[in-house]
Amino acid sequence: MFPEFRKFETTLAGRPLVVETGKMAGLAGGSCLIRYGETEVLCTATMAAKPREGVDFFPLSVDFEEKLYSVGRIPGSFQRREGKASEKATLSSRVIDRPIRPLFPKDMRNDVGVVATVMSVDQDCLPEITAMIGVSVAISISEIPWDGPISGVSVGLVDGKFVINPTEAERAKSEMAVTVASTADLVAMIEAGANEVDNETMYDGIMYAHKVNQEIVEFIKGIQAEIGKEKVPFESQDPAPEMFEAIKEFAIDDVKFALDTDDKRIRDERLKPVYDKVHERFDEEYAECIEKIDECMYKLQKFVVRRWLLDEGKRVDGRGINDMRPLNAQVDLLSRVHGSGMFTRGQTQVLTVTTLGPMSDAQLLDGLDNETEKRYMHHYNFPSYSVGETKPSRGPGRREIGHGALAERALVPVIPSVEEFPYAIRLVSEVLSSNGSTSQASICGSTLSLMAAGVPIKAPVAGISCGLISEGDRFMTMVDIQGLEDFFGDMDFKVAGTKKGITAIQMDLKVHGLTPEIIKEAFEKTYEARCKILDEVMLPCIAEPRAELSKYAPKMLTTKIDPEKIGDVIGKQGKVIQKICAECECKVDVSEDGSVFVSAIDLDNAKRAITIIETIANDPEVGSIFRGVVTRLMSFGAFVEIAPGKEGLVHISKLDVKRTEKVEDCVNVGDEVIVKVIEIDDQGRINLSRRDALIEIEGLTPEDDGEEAPRRPRGGRRDGDRRRNNR
Repeated sequence: MFPEFRKFETTLAGRPLVVETGKMAGLAGGSCLIRYGETEVLCTATMAAKPREGVDFFPLSVDFEEKLYSVGRIPGSFQRREGKASEKATLSSRVIDRPIRPLFPKDMRNDVGVVATVMSVDQDCLPEITAMIGVSVAISISEIPWDGPISGVSVGLVDGKFVINPTEAERAKSEMAVTVASTADLVAMIEAGANEVDNETMYDGIMYAHKVNQEIVEFIKGIQAEIGKEKVPFESQDPAPEMFEAIKEFAIDDVKFALDTDDKRIRDERLKPVYDKVHERFDEEYAECIEKIDECMYKLQKFVVRRWLLDEGKRVDGRGINDMRPLNAQVDLLSRVHGSGMFTRGQTQVLTVTTLGPMSDAQLLDGLDNETEKRYMHHYNFPSYSVGETKPSRGPGRREIGHGALAERALVPVIPSVEEFPYAIRLVSEVLSSNGSTSQASICGSTLSLMAAGVPIKAPVAGISCGLISEGDRFMTMVDIQGLEDFFGDMDFKVAGTKKGITAIQMDLKVHGLTPEIIKEAFEKTYEARCKILDEVMLPCIAEPRAELSKYAPKMLTTKIDPEKIGDVIGKQGKVIQKICAECECKVDVSEDGSVFVSAIDLDNAKRAITIIETIANDPEVGSIFRGVVTRLMSFGAFVEIAPGKEGLVHISKLDVKRTEKVEDCVNVGDEVIVKVIEIDDQGRINLSRRDALIEIEGLTPEDDGEEAPRRPRGGRRDGDRRRNNR
C-alpha cells in the first residue's frame, strides 16, 4: 500500500507551488510530485541499507531526467527514445547536487540516489528550479540523515528590477540569470550568468533571492513536520579519533615539510615516503582497518593546511592571502588553427583553440526548452596527464561538461551577434597541467584565443577563484586557490567578468552555506584580481581583437533575401544551390527568414556567390556587369545565363565591338562571357550587352557604332521565353 495521499500548497513568484505525496513512487525512501505552474517533476530519494565497502567518500548520485514527452515531442534519435543525458540535463543535475551534498553527514558511506524526472514543462516555470525544491522535499520527508531543507529560485534583472523565477519572455530580456539555493540561514549555492552586472547589483539580487528561499524552506519544514519519517542512524565510517591522533603525533612534522613548497610535483614526491613510513609503523597495529590509515593521512594534511591559513595566515606556496601565482599569457601557438591562446597560472596551464565555421555548424539542440540551436560552443577537456596520472579517456564527464558550460556562460555576453559576425564559433580548452582553477584559466585562455582569431568580442573576460577557510565564527578568504586549498578548504567561489562587471559565477561549497559578509568579500577580492589579470597579463599580450581573420579561416558574407525567393535560390532538388557551391567553392546556408550565409576560404569566391544569390532573388540593376554563360543561340542574338535560372538576351548588335553578321561568328553555347544589363522591360525581361561590357571593362574601342538595333522578332522572343520557362 502507498502512504496516505497528501497535498500541500503555497505560492512562489505569484504562481501556485503544489507538493503531492503518497500518489507516486511509494517504495522510494521519500518521494513527491511537485507542480509549479504547469511544470511537474517527480522527485525521489532513496538510501542503501548498508554502507558501501572500500570507499572513502559519500556516494551520492543526482540524476535530472529529461523526458521529451513533457514538451510533447518525440526524441530525434534513431531509436526514438531518450538516451544519454543531454548537456543541459547534466548541468541541472550538478546545480541540484551542489547545494544538497554538503548537508549530508560527511562520514556516511551509504549510497544515496536522488532522481528528478521531468514529466511536464511549462516554459514559464523552469523544471530545474522545480526539481531542486522537489528534491529538497523528498529528502526531507525520507528517513535519510540530512541537515536540510533547502530551496532554490532563479532571479533575473528586468528593466532595472529583480524578478524571481522570470517567465520565458522576461528571461529573454533579463540582464542576468542567477540561480540561488539557500538553507534557513545561509546561501548554499550560486550559479550565474550575467551581462556585465556590477558587484553591488549581483549581491543585492542574491540576497533578494535568499529571502524568498527562506520562505520556501519554512514551507518544506512544515511538510516535514507533518509527514516526515524519522531519520535513521548510520554507521560512521570516520577513522577512530585515537587512530588519527596517533598518526598525527607520529607524522605531522614530516607532513608539514612535504606540503611546504609551491611545486606540486615536489610535494607529491615528498609525501610518498611519508605514507610508506606511516604504513610501516601502523599497518600491524591497525591490521583490521588498514584502509583507514590513508584517510587519516588525508585528514592530517587538511589539518595542517587549515591551521596554517587560519592561525598563521600562511599558504602552502608562501604567497600572501591576496597574492596570485605567477601568470603568463601567449597567443598564436598553433600554426594552422583559426586562433589559439594559452594561459598559465602557477602550475595550471590551459590552451584554448578557436574554430570558426558556417552557421550550419551551429549545434542542434533537442531539449525541454525552446532553444533549438547554439552557435557558440565551449568544450573543456581534462586529460589524466594534466595531474600526472594515467587512465584511459572515456569522453567528457560531468565535471568537464560543467567547466565547459561555465566558461561558455562567461563569454556569451561579449560574443558578437550573428548580424555582426555571421559565424558558428567553437572553443576547445585543453587542460595541459592542473593545480587548481583550470576552469578560470580556460576563461582567460578563451579570451586570448578569440582575440587572436579576430572575433570582435565586446570586452576581454578574465576569471579567478576565491577560497574560504572557516571555523565557527572565524573565516578567511584567499584569491587564486591552488589544488590543496581547494581540496582542504570550504569554498571554491569562481567569478568571471570584464572590468565593467560580472558575466558568470559558480560557487562550490563544502560547508552548509555562506553569510552575506563572506559573499561581499569574495566579490571584492575577485574583482581586484580580475582587473589585475587583464591589465598586467592578458592585454599586454594582445590588446584587442585582430582586424583580420586567419588566412585558414573561412570568409563569411551574409545577405538577406525575400523568403518567397528561397525556393529559387535552392532550386529543384537543390540543384541551383549545389551549382553555386561547386562553381564558387563555397558553402551556402539559407535560413527560413531569408538570411543567407556564404562561407569560403577565398573572399572573392564568397563575394561572387553572394552576387549570384542576390541576382537570383532580385532583378539585377541596369548597369550591373556579370560573367555569364551562353545557353542558346538565335538568329537575332544569344541568351546568356547570368545566374542559375536567370538569363537575358544579348541582341546580335550588342555581341561585339564590331559589326556581327552571324551570332555563331562571335559566341557559341557554353562560352563564358561578360555582359552588362542595359534594360529591364515592363515584363521583367532582361536585355544584355556584351559590347558595352567589353568597352567598359576591357577598354576596347568600337570599330563603328553600328546602326540602331532592330527590334526583336516578337515570335522569336516568345519562343525563347517558352523555352526558358521550360528549363
